[in-house]
Amino acid sequence: MVQTIIIVILFAAALFYVGRMMYRSLTAKKACGSNCKCGVDFSNIKPE
Repeated sequence: MVQTIIIVILFAAALFYVGRMMYRSLTAKKACGSNCKCGVDFSNIKPE
């Protein structure tokens, strides 16, 4: 009985972990957090 409860808890934790990873990969951030300028909006800057 105790082994079954432990397995169910580990399985639920694994499902939560995989679901969280999928959710975080599908929701895009506005910027990546590094200096690569991939999330910067340059539409208001006029080229000289």
